[in-house]
Amino acid sequence: MNIHKIIIPTPYPIGDVNAFLVKGDQLSLFDVGPKTEVALDALNKGINEAGYKLEDIEQVVLTHHHPDHAGWVDAFPKADILGHEYNDHFLRREPEFMSYRTNFYRNQLSLQAVPEKYLEKIVESKEALKLYGSTPLTKFIGDGDVVPGHPGLRAIYTPGHAQSHLIFLDESTNEVIGGDLLLDKVAANPLVEPPTDLSNRRPKALIQQQESLKLLRELNVSKVYAGHGEEIVEVNDLIDKRLEKDQLRLKQLIKHVVNTPKTVIELTMDLYPAHYRAELGLTLSKTLGYLDCLVRDGLVSEEIVNDVIVYTRN
Repeated sequence: MNIHKIIIPTPYPIGDVNAFLVKGDQLSLFDVGPKTEVALDALNKGINEAGYKLEDIEQVVLTHHHPDHAGWVDAFPKADILGHEYNDHFLRREPEFMSYRTNFYRNQLSLQAVPEKYLEKIVESKEALKLYGSTPLTKFIGDGDVVPGHPGLRAIYTPGHAQSHLIFLDESTNEVIGGDLLLDKVAANPLVEPPTDLSNRRPKALIQQQESLKLLRELNVSKVYAGHGEEIVEVNDLIDKRLEKDQLRLKQLIKHVVNTPKTVIELTMDLYPAHYRAELGLTLSKTLGYLDCLVRDGLVSEEIVNDVIVYTRN
């Protein structure tokens, strides 16, 4: 791939995000950073260093809908904006979807026995919504589609971290533009999100993430251009380490699941005693992901008691 990396600052703990300028039959930019002025300055500088201007970009391709990747779609009014169709809900932010999203999270958090006083902070995410762009997609791309203007650059659907997540495999070099599927320093968080069909069925994000990592391992790629941090060349070794880390966390969590039923928030407090207050949404997502795996493996049972999901050890 003829690829130029652009490093963009974000206001998030993860730090900088990477965008990638790819020259083919079309000039394409993969991801665009959060919608802040400092991010736009970095984006503009990076494009200029590659010998181009913002208006030269012919299409923007999104790996997923999170605001640190999808913020500055508004900077390219003449470009086509491509991505998984789920992105469009967050770019348009139509009242019907936003209401559905709020109700989805409220229902899920109630099932997890989260006290009412914590709900608003987790559900609304008003600050994050400010960092999104508002230019809708001009074209949907999905699993198996070839990116226009880039023969042999194929989209692969890899949900888990995000329900919209795509990676892009260059079939000639066996390199991947990987979004947040695999990062060099940290594991991408399997976030609880509404499903793509906008039903009330919660996607099991950690199980999805593990399956997506296994799919990436099967591709046996030579390099991953990651959404954060450095490029990854020992790809399969790192995937194995990430999956092994999950197994260690499962062993830690199951020690806290006993014959007396426990809720998700109780188990989150057990597993993350030092962090759950400051990062309740994130730690709840992680705990729920591990519980999904334990239920899948037949080690733990779940049932609804008094409108709350409880877990017991088998």
